[in-house]
Amino acid sequence: MNAKRGYVPEDDRNFSPEALKTLQTASRHILYLINEGYDIKQASTFVGNHFLISERQRLAIVRSLATDTQLQNRQKKQLSIKDISGTKVWIDGFNTIITLEIFLSDSILLTGMDGTIRDLASLRGTYRMIPETYRAIQMMFDVLQNANVIAVNILLDEPVSNSGRLKSLIADIAEKYPFALYIQLLKDVDRKLYNKDNVITSDSVILDHCNSWINLTAECLRLKGKSSLKVW
Repeated sequence: MNAKRGYVPEDDRNFSPEALKTLQTASRHILYLINEGYDIKQASTFVGNHFLISERQRLAIVRSLATDTQLQNRQKKQLSIKDISGTKVWIDGFNTIITLEIFLSDSILLTGMDGTIRDLASLRGTYRMIPETYRAIQMMFDVLQNANVIAVNILLDEPVSNSGRLKSLIADIAEKYPFALYIQLLKDVDRKLYNKDNVITSDSVILDHCNSWINLTAECLRLKGKSSLKVW
């Protein structure tokens, strides 16, 4: 069975051109509120109720928006692919691989205000590999090889099901690549990436705490000539 990761049948309606206009209007209201100090989830509930948008549409908005302060901070820390030649990188494994799986499944992807690519999948401790997993890892490694990185550290959430199997698959695929590879299964990947340089993730909390980051998933989409949705 070829699972279409990240796809929900209602997405065709939730993110139609007409629906996107409503989401963009709602996003402007929520953005104003969070820049005034309101909690984003509370703001999305309040505004979402007014515009009668679904939970999935609200999730898309929450994952896409950021305050002016957050955007300025993330922009200052962002590195280009060219900046990481000869360096080692740190990858939020599930975050990056799942987003690339969703890209390869032609499911909904979002461009956040910070330029990162995000999805609407909810891991919730459960993960299984799909046919796109192999290609997603290859795509990630191809970009890193072309960037001439010397070492790749991949962190996987240990409590998530099949994390061990994913680790083995990553190691097998990496054998044909020239960089050194280190894979760790950890209980708290997020905190391990705090204060790290050259982090690859789209997780908002990590982006706000790391020293520098690379927008690898956006680079993958650019190389394939693909675009993603903007709900803001």
